[in-house]
Amino acid sequence: MEMKKELKKTLTLTTIITLLPILVGLIYWNQLPEKMAIHFDMEGTPNGWSSKWFAVIGLPAILAVVNALCTVLTETDPRRYKYPEKMMKLVYWICPVVSWFCAGITISYGLGNELVAMPKMASLFLGILFVIIGNYLPKVKQNYYMGIKLPWTYSDEENWNRTHRMAGKLWVVGGIILLLNFFLQIAGLEIAVLILMMLVPTIYSWAFSRKKDKEKME
Repeated sequence: MEMKKELKKTLTLTTIITLLPILVGLIYWNQLPEKMAIHFDMEGTPNGWSSKWFAVIGLPAILAVVNALCTVLTETDPRRYKYPEKMMKLVYWICPVVSWFCAGITISYGLGNELVAMPKMASLFLGILFVIIGNYLPKVKQNYYMGIKLPWTYSDEENWNRTHRMAGKLWVVGGIILLLNFFLQIAGLEIAVLILMMLVPTIYSWAFSRKKDKEKME
């Protein structure tokens, strides 16, 4: 009962914080254009647009729903006890942070302010995020919702553990590279790092599975 009470308080708090950017948008409502930029390329040029209603109200509302779903699904997972508590805090707070990050960009641009170069913002935000995730990834035990979900990690607990240990180190290194790129600004480095961070654990998990299968056949 106590756990459910604590979960309810956390969900209520994170939902309120996720939705608070709506209040900021309403304060500046009359100063915002009817058509607002909600997506930008790496040079900071808008390449995706929506109505003011969707940009101010729709995006935080969608993130609030995603936040509720992620929280409920992870808390009701039969293997919930395998999640590190600090990793759970990341699940709870990622949507509120993203909501404010997106609102800050869309509302600021809508008010006519120049954006900080998008590559720098992306490197900083993603770098911090991946260093945090990479630090806790090896501690995530086999479960249904959180972690690197591949056929080989699901079918073999040893594969899951080894893949997550390797991926954790890789993601920390990738995050540090992205943070360094905040200053270096090497074009295309973010995309290359993200592809490697997804691709390498997948290949590693598959190769480890193949190796175990061959050993069983010998």
